[in-house]
Amino acid sequence: MKTFQLNNGNTIPAIALGTWKSKAEDAYEAVLHALKTGYRHIDTAMIYGNEEAVGRAIKDSGVPREDLFVTTKLWNSDQGYESAKQAIRTSLDKLGLDYIDLYLIHWFKGYDKQRASWQAMEEAYDEGLLKAIGVSNHNVHHLMHLLEHARIKPMANQIETHVELQNEFLQAYCQEHGILIEAYAPFMSWRVNDLLEKEDLQEIAAKYGKTVPQVTLRWLYQRGIVALPKSTNKSRIEANFDIFDFALDDTDMERIRGLNRGKKMFTEFDNVPY
Repeated sequence: MKTFQLNNGNTIPAIALGTWKSKAEDAYEAVLHALKTGYRHIDTAMIYGNEEAVGRAIKDSGVPREDLFVTTKLWNSDQGYESAKQAIRTSLDKLGLDYIDLYLIHWFKGYDKQRASWQAMEEAYDEGLLKAIGVSNHNVHHLMHLLEHARIKPMANQIETHVELQNEFLQAYCQEHGILIEAYAPFMSWRVNDLLEKEDLQEIAAKYGKTVPQVTLRWLYQRGIVALPKSTNKSRIEANFDIFDFALDDTDMERIRGLNRGKKMFTEFDNVPY
């Protein structure tokens, strides 16, 4: 499995199975199959309601814990110092794990909550309960504030990233500060058909004998971005993992760059109503 390095020296697998909107039993089967296929990175969150199922699948897979990388997230209603400490313990219990490989603040919900939650996460990191800590859905100004107050620098920022929302400026800022970008909705989520119908991507996929989704995942990998494709379909889970036997040339990378529209589908980070 190809990996990237976090700023604390730990490695993170370049492809993860996403589990957003996967019901418990579907998540269980998907994680079990993904681990059988060769995935070693599973992404979940408290709000997904499937941490227990993910934990069961990890246990039943027989894959050694030290070979796995598990990400989960602090939900908005749990942000704050004491509530974040409890949320970390709850996620550990539900997952059935002694530690979480990467724990993220799920959404920006104000600077006070950000600072208090981060302090709790730093302490859990010091205790070894969290092997890496980071954020999700944070823009440059949110990160600037966190970096100003943090004792431990965030290691990752998980954000909506796909061919129509390429986040080059945000990625450049994160790279400058040693923060790895993770891409959720790499297939444009509910607009996946729009992705599949793009002629540029179809032509590039035909050139390499790959599918459009495989090309978009490879494009993210070559940008140094962790991709989080979500699926409960076994054949698609396998296909999403099969991106390491080819490389896009510079012309094709630039051609995909030309598809950027700055087009966001999910909530603006400063205006989260939940």
